[in-house]
Amino acid sequence: MSAKPVDRQDSAGDHDALPADFNLPRTRVSNVLDKFVRAIGRATAWLWVLLVLVIVLQVALRYIFNMGSIQLEELQWHIYAVGFILGLSYCLVEDRHVRVDVVAERLRPKTRAWIEMLGLVLLLLPFLTTILIQSVPYIWSSFIQSETSAAPGGLPYRWILKSFMFWGFLLLIIAALARFLRCTAFIFGLPRPIWPRD
Repeated sequence: MSAKPVDRQDSAGDHDALPADFNLPRTRVSNVLDKFVRAIGRATAWLWVLLVLVIVLQVALRYIFNMGSIQLEELQWHIYAVGFILGLSYCLVEDRHVRVDVVAERLRPKTRAWIEMLGLVLLLLPFLTTILIQSVPYIWSSFIQSETSAAPGGLPYRWILKSFMFWGFLLLIIAALARFLRCTAFIFGLPRPIWPRD
């Protein structure tokens, strides 16, 4: 059993030891934001159970009863899309998204925190905000037109599915803001970090 890394603090107040997985300190606000995103993520996980049940039903209808269903087929796509887009924020909070760590793992923790913070501010948050803003007229247009599936016998209310683009990217913004606060807590000590990290 390996010992958990111990946080050390020098006279300037900087923490110079981070666990191998680069776990940033938490703050009171980031904890609230992360908890909210995690709750949504755990609820969203049940969609995968529902998706499996719909797939099994679709296969049974097709191969046992020789009955196909466009609505069940589209429902599979819809459940997958909603689960995926809502799950992105959970991945960010849990730090399970894809990274290229070949270079980053050789950098000092503070340098890595700077890179992460600048990436959030200059790349991720502007991109997410743009998509969020642009999704509103896209969803509204679908709602006004009462858009339905183009397939005969397909699902109605296509705007409901499209609205998850807004909610998914809003959750991603919340997760990114929580991560940003954790970076600033490590680099500047603001907001006040909560030590030790969990």
